[in-house]
Formats: sequence, structure tokens, C-alpha cells
Amino acid sequence: MAMPLRQSIRLGAYLAKQKLQRKDKYAVLVELEPLFACNLKCGGCGKIQQPAHLLKQRMPVQQAVGAVEESGAPMVSIAGGEPLMHPQIHEITRILLERGKIVFLCTNALLLPKHIDKFKPHRNFSWMVHIDGLEEKHDASVRKEGGFQAAVDAIRLAKQKGFRVMTNTTFFNTDTPQDVIDVLDYLNDEVGVDNMQLSPGYAYEKAPDQEHFLGVQQTRELFSKAFGDGRRKKWRLNHSPLFLDFIEGKRDFECTPWGIPSYSLLGWQRPCYLLDDGYAKTFRELIEETEWDKFGRGKDPRCANCMAHCGYEPTAVIATTSSLKETIRAAVGA
Repeated sequence: MAMPLRQSIRLGAYLAKQKLQRKDKYAVLVELEPLFACNLKCGGCGKIQQPAHLLKQRMPVQQAVGAVEESGAPMVSIAGGEPLMHPQIHEITRILLERGKIVFLCTNALLLPKHIDKFKPHRNFSWMVHIDGLEEKHDASVRKEGGFQAAVDAIRLAKQKGFRVMTNTTFFNTDTPQDVIDVLDYLNDEVGVDNMQLSPGYAYEKAPDQEHFLGVQQTRELFSKAFGDGRRKKWRLNHSPLFLDFIEGKRDFECTPWGIPSYSLLGWQRPCYLLDDGYAKTFRELIEETEWDKFGRGKDPRCANCMAHCGYEPTAVIATTSSLKETIRAAVGA
């Protein structure tokens, strides 16, 4: 199953506008990080390795909103760190929704029951809960016993209160096709989340665990086997069909690193969320002064094994909207 229809229509209209304006580089979605602090120490993430003075900082509301507005992107994913540790995160979310943005609030959900009543259900708002496997794998990944059950309980609470809830699951070289099947079946059929996102484990430079990221061939083998026997079509996956084709090896794409830019307390990260080659003060500076042609598989060795959503989903989405056949395919979730 493809992305929700409303989201697809909104995104399609935005991409058509960029084409009419003859823009070749623009943001599809902004990764907004209004803080680096977190209440977990996940092995695949290095955000809390930032200096102590940065971990104490929280981005002002107007700065966060202003960055998203500056980019012009129709969608924003609020991450971190753990966003629910930001005392004004509900205000940032409310204002972005008032300004017509589609907002995904990423969380490990441990603090969700405490803060959920600060938020109201909205057709353009989704909780994005990180679920990295079933109980044993998830708890090992986030390095917290009971983390999985707390997240599932929070998902069910949010659903009861009328919120749209999505999940995001990262897979590593320790995962088997059956692991992928088991967690997606559970979230899809038993927990009943609205949509699921998945990502091959990417070689994030600051992550404490550098041994378990997937290579390109490993990624293709993992997902081609997991997606077999028609399973891919039954899961409510929040991805374009072309991106799913890409990660199972049916198609190949070049990275579009400017498609999902990252804005944090340090500024606009060059060239993408996964590589740290400095920061730009403005979105215009990021777009105009970054040497984009230097990045991607076959160009920068750091990109050799990357098949991450942040670089390749924009490529797949743009390819989809450029083809009537693929647009129809995405609409029906083929």
C-alpha cells in the first residue's frame, strides 16, 4: 500500500509547482531537529554524543517554524533527540499545522502518555513511533528493557484518542527476512498502525555501533526476500512503490541529498542528515553553495553502502510524478 491519498495529492501539486518554476533543487520534506538531547542511548544513533552545552539547548519556536517556512517544503519530520523533551514542541507542531504543513512527530514514545494531551488530532499530523523490531530486538537496539512494550502501549493510547500513528523501523545486518516479516505483520495486523516506514541501517558516522550497518547487496537480499509472496502489497507502507523497488534491487537510483534536508541547532547540515560536512546558515546557502555533484554512491566513499530513505525516497517520488504509469501505480499501491 502506498502513501495516503491526501499526502500524495499535496506532494504531487508541490512537485508540479517546482517543475513549472523550473527549479531543479528543492526540499520535499525537512528533518527538523529542535534539540539533540534524548532519554535513550540507541546504538545506531550518535545525537547524544554532542557537547554538553548543545544537549542543554532547545530551539526557539520561531526559529524552528522559520526554518521550515524558509525551505518551502510541504512536509516536516520533527526529530532529535527526543522531541517530547522540548518544552514547546506542542507549540511548534501547532503552528506548523496552522501554516498548512504535513507534520510527523518522531518519538520513542516513552514520554508520549505524559504529553499527549498537549496535542490534538489533526488530519495533517501523525505520531511517528520508532519500533526497531519485536520486543527483544527493539529493547536491545534502544538499550532499554521494557522500551518495546511502552512504545506499543503508547501507540494504542494515541489511537484511542483519535490520532494517526505511524511507525519507523530501521533494519541492520543482524536482521533476517523473517525478522522484517514478523515486525511488519505485528504492527500492521495486531497493533493496527496507520502506516509504516522502514529504512536500511545507514552508516551514521557518530553512531556507537558501527558493525551492523547494511551494505547495498545485503539490503537488496533482505528486502527482496521479505517482500516475497505478495506481502509487500498487504502492508500499509508509507513509501512510494519505486522506493520499495529500489531497496529490493528491482530499480536503481541516484541519491537526491537536497530532497530531505536537515535543520538543527547547528543550522542546515551539509550535504544530508547522514554526513556532516559543515552547516549553512540559510536554506538558500545550503542549496546554492553545496557541491552536490560530489555526493552519492560512486562519488563519495562514505555513500557507498547507503540506501537510506532520506536520500533515495525523494528520487523515487520525483520519478513517480514524472511518469503517468508510475503515478497510477502509486495511487493504487501496486
